[in-house]
Amino acid sequence: MSWRTVVVTGNAKLDYKMGYLVIRMDKITKIHLSEINTVLIDSPAVSLTTSLLAELSRKKIKVIFCDEKRLPSSQLIPFYGSHDTSLKYKKQIQWTDEMKKFIWSEIVAEKIKQQAEFLDEKRREESKLLWKYKSEVLPGDETNREGHAAKVYFNALFGMEFLRTQENTINAALNYGYSIILSMFAKEIVSQGYFTQLGIFHDNMFNELNLACDLMEPFRILVDRQVYKMNLQEFGKEEKIELVDILNHSVYIDGNQEYVSKAIRIYSKSIFDALNENDVSQIRFYKNEL
Repeated sequence: MSWRTVVVTGNAKLDYKMGYLVIRMDKITKIHLSEINTVLIDSPAVSLTTSLLAELSRKKIKVIFCDEKRLPSSQLIPFYGSHDTSLKYKKQIQWTDEMKKFIWSEIVAEKIKQQAEFLDEKRREESKLLWKYKSEVLPGDETNREGHAAKVYFNALFGMEFLRTQENTINAALNYGYSIILSMFAKEIVSQGYFTQLGIFHDNMFNELNLACDLMEPFRILVDRQVYKMNLQEFGKEEKIELVDILNHSVYIDGNQEYVSKAIRIYSKSIFDALNENDVSQIRFYKNEL
């Protein structure tokens, strides 16, 4: 089972040899591809061979590239992630607007629930308002309970002066963590044979990851929890590694304890099953504890 997230920083040369990722730095490190779930290239000083990229793509191993500011900027996604991709595309195009609205309301309600539970843990009075917003979510979230909840939630966690548009260490960490989660969802969507461009709520013609943006929403809280716990004074290499390691944290889903990376797979499939079968009861959300 693949589970490791490999983070490569500094000057390094990456190659593929006999089933192994070979990392050449001051010393040579070899990791078998069967152990790897994600490779994060954290520096533009890293060089890779095309044979390695081809093999990583063939084995559906997620590769995330960072820019000169060491922020995630692009990813490696294969053209065809599933043997029945053409069939999945046809099904995706046939998803009804009505069903997409019902699914989106379930996703939004779960996201607000996760936020409210976190505020309850931190004994924030604002959690009561979030529970109220959750109960008011309509199909398609027509009254934007998600947006109202987000403002209350972030102010309760990080202070009344906090805005998500500010340039500070907290937002830098949140954005970095969200990018990692978004990339994992993009990988899963393609692996299961669907278009990332066609979302159920997000519909930006310039966004190639509309569906990933939809599905990731309940998982944002995992990043929020970690950033809050870190009590950031700066945001550097060590802090980024902590956020990437979220993928190796454990949660409960469908009655089993799983890594977050696998929970993303199970949850994503359940959303697709719900859409294909017009049955919201198919959806499987994760829990932090049983």
